[in-house]
Amino acid sequence: MKDIREPAVAGMFYTASPNKLKVEIQMLLETNTVESSFKNIVGIISPHAGYIYSGKTAAYAFNAAAKKKFKTVVIIAPSHREYFPGICIYDGSAYKTPLGTVPLNKEMATQLTSEGKFIFEGMSGHKSEHAVEVQIPFLQVAMSDFTIVPIVLGDQRREFINGLAEKLAETIDEETLIIASSDLSHFYSKDAADKLDSVVEKRIVDFDYAGLQSDLEKGKCEACGGGAIVAMMKAAEFFQRKKAKVLSRTDSGDVTGDSSEVVGYLSAAVFG
Repeated sequence: MKDIREPAVAGMFYTASPNKLKVEIQMLLETNTVESSFKNIVGIISPHAGYIYSGKTAAYAFNAAAKKKFKTVVIIAPSHREYFPGICIYDGSAYKTPLGTVPLNKEMATQLTSEGKFIFEGMSGHKSEHAVEVQIPFLQVAMSDFTIVPIVLGDQRREFINGLAEKLAETIDEETLIIASSDLSHFYSKDAADKLDSVVEKRIVDFDYAGLQSDLEKGKCEACGGGAIVAMMKAAEFFQRKKAKVLSRTDSGDVTGDSSEVVGYLSAAVFG
């Protein structure tokens, strides 16, 4: 069907084999557990690299979220491959992975795009983007009976991010989870990356999304999905969910053994 978004990075960011993929994710979830049960969890931050690099870090976030049942998962991700002004929600009916098809919550998508200013429905940023897609197999294993709203940020300027947060606050309910899909700094030495990524970690722990937004704009830290993190946290605050816990922070060098150029990863839960 033309309105089903086919997997674009299966076989690259994760295995294309349904059986192997399910087993891999189950193992990641079983071996990277969280002891805490987060009251009124509304959002998670999850990395979007290949599972071999960031799968363990991501698993902590999905384990935290899986302790509550959600009807809808809003996935907010940056656009790595194309720039476009505004924010695009996929206009089809579903996203497909090797584990099956997940339907969109079309009603919520329509509500989010109702004013038609800068949030719109279309294919911009969805054709070959991995940052939304890699979250979905984890959801398919960790949860059941849910719909998604896949959102790609074509431009992360302040007015767009703040506007998205306000629209989310107007639209979501207690049965909605927001995923902010983001990696951290790219291709610095391990020590340099740690200094940059610790800035992001502290802003999240302090629930200071305004400070994070300012730091990102001034280049004091890096996160390709920084706007997604800010939008999720700001929307959560509308519901008086103003606590955040970082569950894991790692980098690619932990897997490769190469500390000369690493990519940083972080997972976190936002709750109240």
